This record gives sequence, C-alpha cells and structure tokens, in this order.
Amino acid sequence: MSVYLGIDIGTSGTKTLAVREDGTILASATEEYPLSAPQPGWSEQDPAHWWRATRDSVRKVLADAELSAGDVKGVGLSGQMHGSVFLDGAGEVIRPALLWNDQRTAKQCADITAAAGGRDELIRMVANPALTGFTAPKILWLREHEPRHYDRLRQVLLPKDYVRHKLTGEFATEVSDASGTLLLDVVRRVWSTELMGKLDLDPGHYPKVYESEQVSGGLTASVAADLGLAEGTPVVGGGGDQAAGAVGNGITYDGVVSATLGTSGVVFAYSENPQVDPRGRLHTFCHAVPGKWHVMGVVLSAAGSLQWYRNQLCQVQQEAAKERGVDVYDLITKDAEAAPAGSEGLFFLPYLTGERTPHADPDARGAWVGLSLRHDRRHFARSVMEGATYAMRDCMEITRELNIPISEVRVSGGGAKSAFWRRMQASMYGTPATRINASEGPAYGVALLAMVGTNAYGSVDQACKATIRTIDQTAPDEADAAVYAEGHKIYRSLYASLKDDYARIADFVGR
Repeated sequence: MSVYLGIDIGTSGTKTLAVREDGTILASATEEYPLSAPQPGWSEQDPAHWWRATRDSVRKVLADAELSAGDVKGVGLSGQMHGSVFLDGAGEVIRPALLWNDQRTAKQCADITAAAGGRDELIRMVANPALTGFTAPKILWLREHEPRHYDRLRQVLLPKDYVRHKLTGEFATEVSDASGTLLLDVVRRVWSTELMGKLDLDPGHYPKVYESEQVSGGLTASVAADLGLAEGTPVVGGGGDQAAGAVGNGITYDGVVSATLGTSGVVFAYSENPQVDPRGRLHTFCHAVPGKWHVMGVVLSAAGSLQWYRNQLCQVQQEAAKERGVDVYDLITKDAEAAPAGSEGLFFLPYLTGERTPHADPDARGAWVGLSLRHDRRHFARSVMEGATYAMRDCMEITRELNIPISEVRVSGGGAKSAFWRRMQASMYGTPATRINASEGPAYGVALLAMVGTNAYGSVDQACKATIRTIDQTAPDEADAAVYAEGHKIYRSLYASLKDDYARIADFVGR
C-alpha cells in the first residue's frame, strides 16, 4: 500500500494526514500549541512547539492507520506563511518566530519601499508592496531592534521549512511560500538579489528554492527511527498554506477560484502567467503548480468576525445552545435568516484586526453603520455575515479587473458549512458556490504534491482530477443578488469615509 503524509504547520496547531494514493484519507491527527503576544500587535511562537507537534501527530496517524515504515512513500509540508525563523550558525533558534499576523513592522515596510525606490519599483521587483505581515520587514526589525540577535543570524526559514530542516537536515523552501517573504522575484521564481542588495541583506542567509512538487531531501536516519518511518523517505517542497490549500481544492486551471471563509478569508485564483495588480491590492505569488502563478486577496477577519460576535454578544444563544445540545452557530444563523437581505440598511465593516485586501490598512477597525431602532439581533447576525462576504466580494471584483476568469467558486472553511452562508456567497459573487469532497485543505494538498514528486501521478493537475470531485452546488438567489449589488456599492464607500478617522483613532489610543 502506497501512503503519503501531508503535514500542515498552522498557527494554532499542526495537522498530519495519512492519504492513500487514490486520495482516501486513512487517518488524521492535530496537535495544538500556544501563541504569544508579548506586546499589543505582536504575535510570536516558539518553533520547538511546531516540531513537537509534528512528531506527535505523525506518530499518531501511523498508529491509527496501522502503517509500517515502508508504507509511507513521501511527505509533503505546508504551513502558515510569512513567519520568520532565525537560526544561528549551529542551526539553533535565536528567538521566537514573528508570525504572519504580527503588526510591529510598519516603519520597516516604509523603509523597504523607500530603499526600493518607491512602491512601483518594489512591485516591479517582487510583484507585491511591503505589508506588515511579510517576512522581509521582520528581518529589518530584528536588525534594528535586536542587533545582537541579528549578528548571530546565519539562516532565515519559514515555519514549514524549519520543520523540513528538522526532518531532513536541509535548508530549503519552495516558490509559493517564498513568494510571501517579499524577497522572491515572483516572475522569475528566484530570490531577488536586486532587492536584497538594496536592503543590505546577505543572500547566503536564504535557503535553496524548489518547485513545490520537487523532492527537497529525505528523512535522516535518526528522525526516521524516531518517527517510525524509513530513512531517506522523500520530502517534497510542499507549499504555503494558501497555495497548498488551493491544490487540495483543485484550483489548478483557469476559471476555477476558491473562496475560503475561515478565521481569515481568502480568494485564490489560478493564473497561467504572473498577473500583477498595479495598485498592489492583491498578492501575486507563485502557485504550487510548477511554472504557474496565482493572485490572492486576503480578508483578515472573515468568519473571525462571526466568532467575535458569538463570543462577545451572544451569551443568550450560547446558553440556549448548551441547553438544547446544538451548535450555537446554528442559532446565530437562524437569527440571520430571519432578517432580509441587506439587513435593512445595517452594514458591518469586518476590520477587527485591520485589513489587508484591498486597503492594506493596519489601523482600520470594525464598525456597524446604519443602526436604527428597528434593528435587532437578527439584523446584527446577518449584517456580520454580509460584511465578511462583502469583503470577499471586494477580492473577487479586483480579480475580475485583472481579466482573470471566474466561472466556478469552490467554497470552504466555516462559511461553507452553512447552506444559508453558501447561498449568500453565491448571491454576493454572482457565481454558483461549489463544495468538493476534499475538506482537509493544505495538508491534503501537500500529500497530493508528495504523490506527484514521487511519480505516483504525472502532474499536479492529474493528481487533483483523480482525487477531487464536486459534491454539490448552490445557485445565487436573483433577488438577493440584486440587493447585494447595490449594498456593495455602499459598503465599498464606507471605508473611504472612515479612513482618516481610523488614523485619528489609532493616534488617540496609541498605535
């Protein structure tokens, strides 16, 4: 039996899947770990937690699926993007990793833009503007604020690539994850020595770049014995969580787009060629499909806004759900369904942690606008769901502006579990919302990449078509779609109206 492991090093935990060559999931295990916020706006993790969680989850799936060492033919790695792991000359971690949602680097983003010769020149070099979540600003922050640590620096790795180093002893990354460092020439799929030179960064501190399905190394003897796997088991490049999740959703050809409504929201579109938004509102990254690219819009608080609403304003529903033995989200959704499309003029702006697409504004904040005596909890619930989906529509519309076709939207995440929210998405996007049989996201995607890298399949597209199928589609509601077309115009104007006030509020509370 040929089995492949997909390992996803996430922000809250590491998930490992054991997947048979035909796409059947044999076992799954998740090991959680903490996140540290030593100051407001900071977000850090100890890479040792990722390695412990990887070891424990691999051992568990091997035991649960009753697999022997020889059954596992390859390993794929995915993980949270942009995080910075700083290693010294002995390969030891210098300090906790700065994560994708860390907001301390606004000054360094401005410094990078200036050093590059302006925003347009930066986009020319690396296809993207400087954002606080990216890796390069974190490196500059380390140099400026912790020079003693920076002096020890000999290697910068992304989260999944640190785990790769522990598995194989290799310093390696791959194009999709490297795209999010802001140091990759995304068009040429190599490190941008031009930008590194302008920033006075040592190219020797960055690992070899592979395509996502390429074998980057094999398990060392000691690690293989520790995990119960065979020495030399191939480990492929893998992918950043979004590109890997797109492979797991079959986003490998023109016209099919994924809309993932999780804590954050992501609209991900395949592209045959590098399509760069001249205004930098969408990310342009290398895809995990060799020689292909993708554009991606990111909403920082999508379903996370509904989670906030549940936690802070739904104590009554939580108590009722507990008494009745049901999911509190089912009760919140029932409230939302009882309000009309458009929430009778109540708009929710989901900028609870700032916003990335299309505003790239860490100072943006959430708001309800249009509140009247007529509104009650039904309108509040629906407006939160509509606000998150309006934000996703922002990403869809910019994608269409780049002439990237959208004929099918594959939905996933918490927003795909509810038939009501799927219908809202279809009506908002103007395209049927499709669900597929694969729901394990990045870990599943990198297991498929491991199959390709070890020649079980001839291409990523072939692997996806052999294992992924549609299970249902939800059509747009024409009446709701008309309401949302008008509502989105209002929604889109509200950020512009409040932008200057957001900056004043940030100054008022102390950035």
